Amino acid sequence: MDPRRRPRHCAGDAAEEPADPRPLLRAEQPGHRRHRRHREGVLHLLVLHRFPVPPGNQHVTLNFRGINYSAEMYLNGHKEVLPKGMFRRHTIDITDILHPDGNNLLAVLVHPPDHPGRIPPQGGQGGDHEIGKDVATQYVEGWDWMCPIRDRNTGIWDEVSISITGPVNITDPHLVSTFHDDFKRSYLHCTLQLENKSSWVADCTLKIQVSTELEGNIFLVEHLQSYAITIPPDSDLEYTIPPLFFYKPNLWWPNGMGKQSLYNVEISVDVKGFGESDSWSHHFGFRKIESTIDHSTGGRIFKVNGEPIFIRGGNWILSDGLLRLTKKRYMTDIKFHADMNFNMLRCWGGGLAERPDFYHFCDVYGLMVWQEFWITGDVDGRGIPVSNPNGPLDHDLFLLCARDTVKLLRNHASLALWVGGNEQVPPVDINKALKNDLKLHPMFVSNQASNSQEKHLSEESVDPSKYLDGTRVYVQGSMWDGFANGKGDFTDGPYEIQYPENFFKNSFYKYGFNPEVGSVGIPVAATIRATMPPEGWSIPIFKKRIDGYIEEVPNPIWDYHKFIPYSKPGKVHDQIELYGHPKDLDDFCEKAQLVNYVQYRALLEGWTSFMWTKFTGVLIWKTQNPWTGLRGQFYDHLQDQTAGFYGCRCAAEPIHVQLNLASYFIEVVNTTADELTDVAVEISVWDLDGGSPYYKVTEKIVVPPKKVKQIIEMKYPKMKDAKPVYFLLLKLFRLSDKGILSRNFYWLHLPGKDYKLLEDYQQKSIPLQVYSEISVSGSRHKLKMTVENKSKNSVTKSIHPVSTIDLVGDVSGSHNIGKEATQEGNESGSLWRKIRSGLSIARSNDNSRTLEVNGTDSGVAFFLHFSVHASGSATTKEKYNDTRILPVHYSDNYFSLTPGEKTAIDISFEAPPGSSPRVVLRGWNHHLHHAVVI
Repeated sequence: MDPRRRPRHCAGDAAEEPADPRPLLRAEQPGHRRHRRHREGVLHLLVLHRFPVPPGNQHVTLNFRGINYSAEMYLNGHKEVLPKGMFRRHTIDITDILHPDGNNLLAVLVHPPDHPGRIPPQGGQGGDHEIGKDVATQYVEGWDWMCPIRDRNTGIWDEVSISITGPVNITDPHLVSTFHDDFKRSYLHCTLQLENKSSWVADCTLKIQVSTELEGNIFLVEHLQSYAITIPPDSDLEYTIPPLFFYKPNLWWPNGMGKQSLYNVEISVDVKGFGESDSWSHHFGFRKIESTIDHSTGGRIFKVNGEPIFIRGGNWILSDGLLRLTKKRYMTDIKFHADMNFNMLRCWGGGLAERPDFYHFCDVYGLMVWQEFWITGDVDGRGIPVSNPNGPLDHDLFLLCARDTVKLLRNHASLALWVGGNEQVPPVDINKALKNDLKLHPMFVSNQASNSQEKHLSEESVDPSKYLDGTRVYVQGSMWDGFANGKGDFTDGPYEIQYPENFFKNSFYKYGFNPEVGSVGIPVAATIRATMPPEGWSIPIFKKRIDGYIEEVPNPIWDYHKFIPYSKPGKVHDQIELYGHPKDLDDFCEKAQLVNYVQYRALLEGWTSFMWTKFTGVLIWKTQNPWTGLRGQFYDHLQDQTAGFYGCRCAAEPIHVQLNLASYFIEVVNTTADELTDVAVEISVWDLDGGSPYYKVTEKIVVPPKKVKQIIEMKYPKMKDAKPVYFLLLKLFRLSDKGILSRNFYWLHLPGKDYKLLEDYQQKSIPLQVYSEISVSGSRHKLKMTVENKSKNSVTKSIHPVSTIDLVGDVSGSHNIGKEATQEGNESGSLWRKIRSGLSIARSNDNSRTLEVNGTDSGVAFFLHFSVHASGSATTKEKYNDTRILPVHYSDNYFSLTPGEKTAIDISFEAPPGSSPRVVLRGWNHHLHHAVVI
């Protein structure tokens, strides 16, 4: 589906087909599925081609990984009941039902949840809360960030697969790694279930192979073992493989702490007289996650491989509210979070037990995951009307789904902890059962926790892979035991616009780990136009109150899409008005991006300023929207990033230089395990006339590991001739080679002032040079765009007048193509147009071009940002054609360059077939819309 199309509900759309050699039946495959509304639910009709009755001793199973909520399956007239529960797997042996000629008809009648509920006129969190009586997602009745889903997502919502095995099959292997001697020695443990479906004794050979990728497609096999097993007829056998020894294995680390090393574990079973009967494989990471409560801060601490990790992450709702889940979208979503330098995602309890593809990409990109079960305070104990405090009606069903979910996800390195529910604990009996089921094996009880937790010597000898999990902590609720105030009181939040300096104040948040703190998130104007009719293109009315505060009154369409204002009357003055009254949608959204960047950078920098002294972590509410919402997001539902995305990316660097907006001291953050030595900070202030009235380089400094060090006060605002609006550039660099470790650019105003002077700054004409290198391989495009501010540099003593922001990715490809840069618009081929715009193009070599933008002014090229487009028509009042190509990965965006600076930005994307991509550069004071045509 084109991501720019407005979402349209199609119940039962399943996840994208995974890479698996076994034949799969996917609900969305063309020609294989029809579904229609039925008065009792949704009827799926599927044709199974080329599935004749298998030869002797082979078995065919039909697997449903997710059905909402219950169903009857009809295959060639045979009926099978698929019982209730959204988060349980169904496996049916269909060997004796298949037709010999290979033509089979499958019909699945899916029934909705038993308690779909109704939406009160006033809306509310989880509607009338009836959905909480079932074991299903609760957001479908609507929330303050989401409209209701009318059919409650009734249908087949995850993959449907067909498996062909021999007489013995493998079920739910459990992989666990244990460590000794400071992680020098490690053992891989595995317990699995073997089922013999035959009526005779099966003499089997179980094989396990563990390999790791060295480079390219070269793999090193570290273990290849086999074991003889005998399985009685028509029986199940639990088998534990003897532990496999590894010396100094490559460890899996969270994002920002090291590599995400993964081993490929392959298990197969051969049956005497038959051959290979079944096989299973999984990517596995050697790592140890510990979690305890820090006595000094009261916050929960996570340690990975013995190293404490300062948590900076976000709350994940789900990829798509209509459950159109695909591997491709999951990969983009998770990479976006890694690009923001996040290290944790919290899967909120009103959403999903996320799918294995989600966890796979969290493994690949280093995002630790906090996974909640399906309990929320709003639906399970409070609200208007007061909801059912005893959770779902069927507690046994809840536990069955929970245990099946644990088995589905437990082998992923990224999974960090289980949590009973959001802002609520499960009912007493469920909570007690989960605590028992998910108790830690003694080898995973941390030293701190072991003092209060009895160890049973008999359990220490039990192989840890025999536990349901046993390797991760279970916490009963999102505000208990080291989160918020730890007692379940409502001490998360707030969820609204703030003054940026407030995040740095000791009084802003009292507790050690905030699981939810949120703010604004309006997308770019192109997204508003692409997802709403013209009636929704009007900006809010700025209504001035008698107390001087401005109330933003949105149009009804924005109100429906849950717009959150950029002002909080009585608490926070309007942050968009600081830049001048917005004239239209483009002006409003551009100023909103300035606020987004400042707001979220300040949030993370403020929390990081108190790293380990007051805080152990923070999770932003929320990182994305499962629909076209207008709040709390770093990229919109079409997957275009807001400027807040890059504010977070800057603030969450593992090594970072920042300005404390409350004290105006410059700080250096070192979240790594290594001491930072032989470094210094360059401080330069730039005014709106292009001058640099303040410049300083510090002496050599040393920053211990996992510390924040206060360096020097930034005294410019106290100077007699300080300008009311100014730019501040901070660079942390190595003295040995002048290499930049961190770069941070601020726009600031003096106390009591605003940013309205930046309105006139839009008219500046700054000379730029844009150099492009382009690589194309099939539909995949990679570009390196180097932008240089050619203004005269007035800081003659700069230690590093030309800085390069760290690059991400590889710009190599199968072939290079150099295309001419043009002026975007109808006159793109006109020489006269280029002359008028001050544009000149020079050939650098056969594979690249240099674009020169002439300008008469000297100063900062402010808030530049790239976008990628296909050919298309311009905006009209009646119709809008969204030309953006999405998603696009940028190594940085929404950046500014002081005179003499240049930066290289890596851009990668997949172009639609037949498109002619162009990369467009725009900015606060760069309106020529120059494009590089590929």
